[in-house]
Amino acid sequence: MDAQAGADADREIVTTRVMRAPPERVFKAWTDPDHLAQWWGPKGFTNSFEVFEPRPGGTWRFVMHGPDGATFPNESVFVEVAPERIVLDHLSGHRFRVTATFVPEAGGTRFTFRMTHATAAECAKVKGFAGDANEEMFDRLEAELARMA
Repeated sequence: MDAQAGADADREIVTTRVMRAPPERVFKAWTDPDHLAQWWGPKGFTNSFEVFEPRPGGTWRFVMHGPDGATFPNESVFVEVAPERIVLDHLSGHRFRVTATFVPEAGGTRFTFRMTHATAAECAKVKGFAGDANEEMFDRLEAELARMA
C-alpha cells in the first residue's frame, strides 16, 4: 500500500475484481454510453443518460431508476479519461471522486473502483451499503463484458 492510499483509507471505499476481458473492452464499457447504461448501478437499476461527454472537463448527467420506482438524478464531471484510468467527480447529492483503473492481468483486467470522499464522516454515511452496491455493479459489468465479447 502506498503512503497516499494509507492516508486516505478512512475516506475511501475500494472495490477490486479481475474481469475476464481485456482492458480495452473494460474501457469501452465505461466510455460507450450504450454499454455503460446497461451495467451502471446496483442490481435492478436502470439509467437514462441526458449528457455523456467522456473527456476531461466533460459532463455526465443521468437519472438512475431504482427497482422500486425511485429516481436518483446524478451529475459528474470527468477529470481524466485514459485507457488505463478514468477519474470523475460526482457532484450531485453525496459528493466524492471516483478513480477507476484498468490493469492488464493474466486472462483479463484488474478493475479497481475507488470512491474518495472529502471526509471520513462523509465516507461513513455510505460505507454500509456502497460496498455491496459496487459488487452488484461489478456483476452487471461482467455480464455486459461477456455480451460485448
